[in-house]
Amino acid sequence: MTRGQLPERLTSSRVVAVIRGFDPNRAVDVAHAASAGGVTVSEITMDSPNATRTIETLSLQGRDVGAGTVLSVEQAEAAVDAGAHFLVSPHTDPRIVVWAVERGVPMVPGGFSPTEIMAAWNLGASAVKVFPASVGGPALVRAIKAPLAVVTLMVTGGIDAENIGAYMSAGASIAGIGGWLVDHEDLGVVQQRASALVSALDEVDV
Repeated sequence: MTRGQLPERLTSSRVVAVIRGFDPNRAVDVAHAASAGGVTVSEITMDSPNATRTIETLSLQGRDVGAGTVLSVEQAEAAVDAGAHFLVSPHTDPRIVVWAVERGVPMVPGGFSPTEIMAAWNLGASAVKVFPASVGGPALVRAIKAPLAVVTLMVTGGIDAENIGAYMSAGASIAGIGGWLVDHEDLGVVQQRASALVSALDEVDV
């Protein structure tokens, strides 16, 4: 089994902007604003209007873009056909993970307990999303990583510039940032908050 490799810009930057619920024009503008602040990788959730069009637009622009909230193999296939470079789910559906692994597509399924997380990893996940991370906080990540050091963890849910450092110090490798980063009418705020995330990550010694 060969795990799909997540985009280098994602693993090196350690943060992805999770863009949900926007039409393609707004979603692309938000992705550009986040990128201007240093968060250069975007995840477009598949429950957004015309999500595949947004993914296709960003992919054709040469940006690293993934699909989030992937709930079926059909959605996974549509996202990859549109140009998604990686897939993210809030849960672990073995059918989706196996489909992705067989095609070399990086896949990040969700889990919360050690049993769920290890089951996802053993299926061939590129990383496992701890969701909702806010329920357990950095202490949960630290407790999981102690026995499961081999697993690459992404944390999503309730992450911002104030706490991202604590999650990374606890053992997370990637953070997905949604509402706090992207849900602002003023795109300048999106850029400023992206910059704040980058600054916070620069201070983490891991």
